[in-house]
Amino acid sequence: MRLEKYLPCSRAAQKLIKADLLLKNAKIVNVFTDRVEEGNIAITNGIIVGIGDFEAEKVIDLKGMYVTPGFTDAHLHLESTLVNPQELISQAVLHGTTTFIVDPHEAANVSGTDGIDYILEQTRDCPAHVFIMMASCVPATSIEDNGFILTAREMAPYLKNYRVLGLGEVMDCMAVINGDVSMNEKIELFDGKIKDGHAPNLSDLELAAYAMAGISTDHEGTTYDYVMKERAMGMTCHIREGSAARNLEMIVKGIVENGTNTEGFCFCTDDKHIEDIRREGDIDHNVRKAVSMGISPIAAVKMATIQAARCYGIRRTGAVAPGYNADLVVWDSLKDFNAQMVFFKGELIDERLKVRPKPTPKNLLDTVRLAPVDEKKLIIRADGSEYPVIKMIPGQIITQKVMERLPEENGVFKPDGNLDKIAVFERHKATGKIGVGAISGFGLTNGAIASSVSHDSHNIIVIGDNDADILKAVEELKRTHGGYTIVENGEIFDTLELPIMGLISDKGYSFVEKKTKRMIKKAHKMGVPKDMDPFITLSFMALPVIPEIRCTPRGVYSVNEGKFLT
Repeated sequence: MRLEKYLPCSRAAQKLIKADLLLKNAKIVNVFTDRVEEGNIAITNGIIVGIGDFEAEKVIDLKGMYVTPGFTDAHLHLESTLVNPQELISQAVLHGTTTFIVDPHEAANVSGTDGIDYILEQTRDCPAHVFIMMASCVPATSIEDNGFILTAREMAPYLKNYRVLGLGEVMDCMAVINGDVSMNEKIELFDGKIKDGHAPNLSDLELAAYAMAGISTDHEGTTYDYVMKERAMGMTCHIREGSAARNLEMIVKGIVENGTNTEGFCFCTDDKHIEDIRREGDIDHNVRKAVSMGISPIAAVKMATIQAARCYGIRRTGAVAPGYNADLVVWDSLKDFNAQMVFFKGELIDERLKVRPKPTPKNLLDTVRLAPVDEKKLIIRADGSEYPVIKMIPGQIITQKVMERLPEENGVFKPDGNLDKIAVFERHKATGKIGVGAISGFGLTNGAIASSVSHDSHNIIVIGDNDADILKAVEELKRTHGGYTIVENGEIFDTLELPIMGLISDKGYSFVEKKTKRMIKKAHKMGVPKDMDPFITLSFMALPVIPEIRCTPRGVYSVNEGKFLT
């Protein structure tokens, strides 16, 4: 802390001068003593200067309400909310999230360092702490077709930025384990800094080798047994509850049943749409749900605050104590966790917070480059032999590989309501690559649904039951420079335009929320299961680092076997 800032704080702490603000009659959750303590919180220059009886220029009587530190989302992708980063933060902060650990690898996979700079610039003056983990896998693997290759050399200048905390989720586990030279250069570059993991379903020996490389967190654990293997190796486990991947229930159930110590756990959303944040909450939803399942309120608060701060080495956040930032949330209770007031650096956040996006560079508005489509590439021959089908799993982003005989007509695969066609079109360099396959569990009939949000390379991904509607959906996203679209019986039902890198809308969250709600409702009417978000689930079907099977522009790929099947 600079001396000119420290001195007034020191004088206020010694009661030599009045504090700027006093939050009076609070029930304070102390993350150091694991107790709820009654008292007053004195704040000067955005810093907590003391707990007790102080005089202040301004006094707010909390009348016995609970106060915790602001919550931390330990891992998220701002791009996945579909809106300008400030839009997400303006909503999430009202739910008590005041610190965000952001991995910009969606933007980086499309636009490289320009995409990273966009995220940094848009979040520079937000009423929250927004830190960056440098995207580690751009592309996610060597078999991907994305828009940029990010090497250690491009990463190095970002080490000077205090907001860059470490290396983002290392998705290419085998590159780490096998000692890939370029991956090792990135890991060495961030020596001494935190390195996030992405390690679904590794064997015990693979997980040990992965952790040995210095990777110390993971958010991909879906079962209690798996996250406990990670904890046994000293890894911090981020319990994820997003829009598509909802892992909290299974993990917390195991924690409660086994009386497991929660010190090695944090909370994250990873990918969460803004309408879901507005409807059910952000990290407060994770805390509320964990408490309802039997985690003690103080333990849950610590998972959302001090444990995340310590995991990432963020000083002065995560506690209600002298010397810590006055990032505070006032709650109605430690059961319902409804935020009544949120303070960031001692300033009360106004619910009418204005969002003022900064201008978008022109090169980020023209990123959908498709070659003319050869319709013959969409044909899948069906000769009666078994074919590798992508089977979706409800509530998960992992898939299963099943071998099935495809329904056919004249020797060609014809979707039948149980099986749909999935296709991925390369859209960064107009190479003309198109991968096609069969998928079950989506249930779409009489049309096609397409998206330019397709993790992590963000090519055009589409599921449909006929080639004509598939092609019409792809042409629509070429016209709009990216987005979501639904085609039914040869007609475009609606399109959400995402012109910024094919990932982000240039409109406000109200517009995006209204349109996505309408489109999701339509998708459900067309057969998509009602408990499935069609667009978020679709977006993960091309990601070849999550088991077991995916579709990429190069064909259907077995993640477990490390090879293409078509």
